[in-house]
Amino acid sequence: MIKRILSIVPLIWALGFAAFVIWLPRPADGEKTDAIVVLTGGPGRIERGLTMLKAGKAEAMLVSGVNRDVKPRELANLTNAPIALYDCCIDLGHEAVDTRSNALETAAWLKAKKYSTIRLVTTDWHMRRARFELARVLDGQVDVTGDAVKSDPGFYVLFKEYHKYLLSRIAALVGL
Repeated sequence: MIKRILSIVPLIWALGFAAFVIWLPRPADGEKTDAIVVLTGGPGRIERGLTMLKAGKAEAMLVSGVNRDVKPRELANLTNAPIALYDCCIDLGHEAVDTRSNALETAAWLKAKKYSTIRLVTTDWHMRRARFELARVLDGQVDVTGDAVKSDPGFYVLFKEYHKYLLSRIAALVGL
């Protein structure tokens, strides 16, 4: 009996991995939200957030996980965005170092700003874990729209991210 149950585990794992790879999240439509939250760490993320902000899809944006040495003017120059946009509408979060701390930094920012809807921008392969970690700290207080930046991840990136996602789910189950 135990052998049969244990033989199902690799099958469930393999099917889960296949689903994870096949159905990567996609970019969101033009839905308007109160704010945009961009998680640093991958190409195209900040640019996607800026595009949505400039299009009027939100009134403010948080870039979470920015290196402590980076100043708004430097980021404006790197992204070819007017510094006025950074001055009025973009906050840089310097506290986050990983996905879990991105969620904590974002939750604190959302609470301070009293926003109830956000557009979460991260890479397609990272979206599931980012949304899950954010949902854990928000407790349903904020409506999150995932806006995935399309990428072309290799097998190693997908394999690693799938396991990080599984570990975050297990950590939540055991109360970590």
